[in-house]
Amino acid sequence: MRIVSGSHKGRRISPPSNLPVRPTTDMGKESLFNILNNRLDFDGARAMDLFAGTGNISYEMGSRGCSEITSVDSDSGCIKFIRKTTAEFEFPITAVQSNVFTFLEKASGKYDLIFADPPYAMEQKDFDRLLTAVFTRDLLDQDGLLVIEHSKYTKLETHERF
Repeated sequence: MRIVSGSHKGRRISPPSNLPVRPTTDMGKESLFNILNNRLDFDGARAMDLFAGTGNISYEMGSRGCSEITSVDSDSGCIKFIRKTTAEFEFPITAVQSNVFTFLEKASGKYDLIFADPPYAMEQKDFDRLLTAVFTRDLLDQDGLLVIEHSKYTKLETHERF
């Protein structure tokens, strides 16, 4: 894994092999951020990374200039790695060990970008729950973006805020 662009472009990230995650590939991450660059000014943006895993997406956000990043994952090993890497790279990341749904029940503030990369096998009802939590808590800024990675079998377009 590497950081694709920004202040830390090219820096490699080497997470422990025992973390229970499937990080977004560099190619996938580069494609995602190329699209987001046309919709969002990362400089000074507030971002949230749900199901953060290794923190791969969070580091890219930090490298591109986000001023505040909240990374949430339930796995203690993932959070430990994110905290270690955050300190090394001096990114403005707050790593929170929590079930994402529990975290969202109490979350507040406005975010320019919320990214979620839930487990591949997450059920449709939990995707609906995720969408409802973000919009019920009014977590997105007026022009904020919610990006959810999902399989082709997940149907998000039926949600009223799609």
